[in-house]
Amino acid sequence: MKTPRRVAALVLGVVVLVPVAAEAAHIPTVGLGTAGSFAVLAGQGVTNTGPSVIRGDLGSHPNPAVTGFPPGTIQNGTINPSYTPQAKDALVTAYNDAAGRTPVTTVATELGGQTLNHGVYDSTDGTFQITGTLTLDGQGDPSSVWIFKTASTLITASNSNVSLINGASHCNIFWQIGSSATLGTGSTLRGTVMALASITLNTNATLFGRALARNASVTLDSNTVDASACLTAPPYPSDGATTSQAAEPSPSPSPSPSPADATTDVTRRPRRGTATGQPLPVTGGQLPTRPTLALGSGLIMIGVFYIWVASSSTVLARAVRGYEPKRRARR
Repeated sequence: MKTPRRVAALVLGVVVLVPVAAEAAHIPTVGLGTAGSFAVLAGQGVTNTGPSVIRGDLGSHPNPAVTGFPPGTIQNGTINPSYTPQAKDALVTAYNDAAGRTPVTTVATELGGQTLNHGVYDSTDGTFQITGTLTLDGQGDPSSVWIFKTASTLITASNSNVSLINGASHCNIFWQIGSSATLGTGSTLRGTVMALASITLNTNATLFGRALARNASVTLDSNTVDASACLTAPPYPSDGATTSQAAEPSPSPSPSPSPADATTDVTRRPRRGTATGQPLPVTGGQLPTRPTLALGSGLIMIGVFYIWVASSSTVLARAVRGYEPKRRARR
């Protein structure tokens, strides 16, 4: 009766291997390290005009120049905290990580009008532009990740938009830009923008995510840069840098956030030793998706069934072997 045991062992091997293979295809997020607490980070200064609202840390290194705050305001963050140099190093690591991701799917330069599932994307001519609406479909998996890679620029047209459906999260969208990024007037972009050179947000442009410029400046003009839903805890203790006390202007000149991006309780960073006031995202390995869990559970049940059959067959065989001598003795 060795055959049922071999079958059971084979099934159990499939149970173990199939979920691992399924998860291997899932795209891991881009770790930002210390840069994860920043909404705006630059290399050569940050300049603001108008009542911009920044939710998260704001800093620049090696040039620490920051102008226009006020009238701009900082919520849940500080200006040029002591860990800004470490954040710049972390940004370089994250940028290189995103730039090296494979496999890559090549799509049209114009992203407007497209609906894309999670994946790593580049374009035919090394640039991206958005006119109209780009839709990103999470397919029911909130851990889905998108990485858009360009050799040169990202340009969004006026009033363009990135729409998220079926569980997609702007915390898992990354734009790795080979030179500069420009957001058009009144446009809405979602995700973490990591530009090798500069980032410019034109009047009333809104960014749900982060504006992180490695080597040049970040320029703002009556914008909202909201990283509050994606912030990771900064290093402690804090250096005591001040946070602007001004309230968010009402009404805001920027477009209203969609329900998926709205933050109902924006708390300020607590003192050392207290809770952060908001949940922090998981930055480690990805959790199994529901389809994978269902597949694994089904295979486990099959394995248990085969083990039961093998055991029952073994017991039956032993009973038969014990009965044969008795029949012969009676004869």
